[in-house]
Amino acid sequence: MSTLTRRTLTDAAADALRDRILHGRLAAGAPLRQEALAAELGVSRIPLREALQRLEAEGLVTLKPHHGAVVAELPLDDVTELFELRAMLESDLIRRATPCATAADVTTARSCADDFGAALDRGEITELGAANLAFHAALYRPADRPRTLELVERLHGQCDRMLRLQLTITDGGARAVREHRAIAAAVRQRDATRAARLVRDHIIGAGRRLAAALATASRNGETS
Repeated sequence: MSTLTRRTLTDAAADALRDRILHGRLAAGAPLRQEALAAELGVSRIPLREALQRLEAEGLVTLKPHHGAVVAELPLDDVTELFELRAMLESDLIRRATPCATAADVTTARSCADDFGAALDRGEITELGAANLAFHAALYRPADRPRTLELVERLHGQCDRMLRLQLTITDGGARAVREHRAIAAAVRQRDATRAARLVRDHIIGAGRRLAAALATASRNGETS
């Protein structure tokens, strides 16, 4: 493999390793030996370490203290169930919340959606989960269903790595930004039926795209 020269060395190293993981050339659980990878990719240890940290934020690498980095397991078996649970609970919450939502609630949600888009533009993958939850929670709180919202927050925590993967490997960031705006608009218009449908489609669509991408990566790993 030729040494890397395009964009920054960190970007290039992250791109090269991401491609190997998603195409099965680096299998789940495989150790990522930094000295050997740095020499192979033609970068120093610092940009390589930054690239591994970026891939950890995306859910593709696990960094173990005192043990180095390994390729993370891809959570194919969990994706469908977790995203379907989210869709079921969250579409119900927003249906209940929409008639009670105030202009301030919608403004808060739109501000959170802007934070999500800005983090996406900056490439701050680690910030996306919190910004995404903040957007959704701002729209769900008027339902006054604290126990259901607590369950949703737990599911978001379990889906956080999957969200980062989905946005990274399916190029779903721009779609998510558009869908967030459409959901907020439906709540502002007090259209509970439309808001519930948009939330369900938003979550189920993201889960299906991620499951398809992970299935492709898994098949690539089996045939490599």
